[in-house]
Amino acid sequence: MDEKVARMKAITTAVLLLAAFLITSCDVSNSGTSGNKSFDYKLQGTWESNDKTKYSGAVVIGYDRITITGYDESQTPKFGDDNERPFRQFYKGQALKGYSEDGKFFIENGGMTEAIPYIYSESNPPPDFKLVPKLQFTFGGRPENMDYK
Repeated sequence: MDEKVARMKAITTAVLLLAAFLITSCDVSNSGTSGNKSFDYKLQGTWESNDKTKYSGAVVIGYDRITITGYDESQTPKFGDDNERPFRQFYKGQALKGYSEDGKFFIENGGMTEAIPYIYSESNPPPDFKLVPKLQFTFGGRPENMDYK
């Protein structure tokens, strides 16, 4: 009987060690077991340009997709600098793969992944002191500020 118990303990120990090895060798980070990257949760939603006098547009950010609308070529003012037009080089109106990391958006566009630095901020202005999230990008040296909608 003692030999049977010792064998069962050895088998149980071996199974537990194997399970521990498998668990520690798998990627169980917060980005999921498949290694997919995503946009930070606080960035997910619809953001619109807050100054529509020169350019207007919006970005809709999902878990791992971003859709850019507006910011068309027709918005570049006569004799204006097209390098200042936000998201000018990206496909418009279709969901593009992307993620955020270290203050940058990484967006896949036509097989290439492009990095766009951003600044996220929050404030609680009077009179209601309601949380107001904002995104800021810089295109051609010109800041593009976006409000969460």
